[in-house]
Amino acid sequence: MLQQILTDMFIEPELLAELNEEQKQTLFIKMREEQVRRWKEREARLEKEEAATQRPKKATGKCISWLQGSDSDVWVWVMGEHPTDTPYEQICDEVMAERAALQAQKEAEELRAKKEEELVKRLSNIHLDGEQDSWREEEARQAQVRQAAAEEQSRREEELKRREEEERRKAEEEVRRLEEERAQQIYMDLKEVQRSVLGQEKEDPEWQETLRKSKAADLRRRSLAKQTREDHRRRSVRALEQGRVAAVSKAFGATRPALPPKPKQRTVAVNADALSRRPGVRRTLSTSSREQIVQWFREEQLPLHAGFVRDHSRIAPWFHGIITRQEAEALLSPCAPGYFLIRVSERIKGYVLSYRCREEMKHFLIDATENCYMLLGDQIKFPTLLDLVEYHEGEPITMSGGEQLLKPCGQKQGHVDYSALFT
Repeated sequence: MLQQILTDMFIEPELLAELNEEQKQTLFIKMREEQVRRWKEREARLEKEEAATQRPKKATGKCISWLQGSDSDVWVWVMGEHPTDTPYEQICDEVMAERAALQAQKEAEELRAKKEEELVKRLSNIHLDGEQDSWREEEARQAQVRQAAAEEQSRREEELKRREEEERRKAEEEVRRLEEERAQQIYMDLKEVQRSVLGQEKEDPEWQETLRKSKAADLRRRSLAKQTREDHRRRSVRALEQGRVAAVSKAFGATRPALPPKPKQRTVAVNADALSRRPGVRRTLSTSSREQIVQWFREEQLPLHAGFVRDHSRIAPWFHGIITRQEAEALLSPCAPGYFLIRVSERIKGYVLSYRCREEMKHFLIDATENCYMLLGDQIKFPTLLDLVEYHEGEPITMSGGEQLLKPCGQKQGHVDYSALFT
């Protein structure tokens, strides 16, 4: 099942619904590793083709390296969380102050232009009146008073110039004062709007609860992948020590696979045979009918005595037939935490381990390919379903959840749900 998913790089939505959060995280890591492996194979193949055709190879010398923290994980900096980062409130204040200053400056420029226009018009009228008076005096007194008129004209021009400069200075001061007042007013308006919005949000209990849940979910997502890797590594070591498993796959490393660099531009001819599926691999369809699942169980699982006790004398009390998730939860709901059952999936050719926790139900998909059994995404393979159950009676399924199989959940009284599989 896992091999087929990695071959197609696709999982049916119905099959994805059967996975819990830990299995989804593990499946994501496996698919990412498969992407990196395929990319490396493709790069090696293209380099061989280039060498065969004697194409000049460009040496770019480009590479990507990630800064790592003390935990050997990729170092991530979140703005606002570092002690030297500027607080969010101060950033908001600076943005609002800058916005208010720009708005006030724009209004001040418009006011300054209007004042300049009025001042030029008024001084122009005064200047014209003075010229008319001077010409009248020159016409009346003629040559006798020409010098006195010239001095008077000069004095009046200086007076007009002084008055013009004074008017301009007063107008500029007024514009600056109005600009400062307007900037302060806009800033206070923005600040009031911010207080009202934040006040409504902080007083709203639903918003507070949503914020708390969002932060908790963020923290859980960040640590879930790392916890899953460490869980699998520890459990693999314990399984080797106990010697009860069929095979243990190599635990994936603690470091994440590095992102491949951008592929080089090449023109490659691809035929239809190169894109065909890998031979010898059957796809586990999530659209299998009930008849197909029954046929699969009788032909492939019954010869392996799946669901039987150790001496094959009877069916194990935890084994159930083709029942839905809702039916499994209905059987487990009156039971205490630790009760479990294994059912044949109604959607795929495989099994599902349903477990009763304190506050919820958990479902773990069991891969039943290659004549062995393993939790999807796990590294430990068991020769029988009974070995898987006995192993997890002592070892938890996940270290974070601590799900130990304590007691099996049997059949409903007066009804056996696996009769169709054996008759």
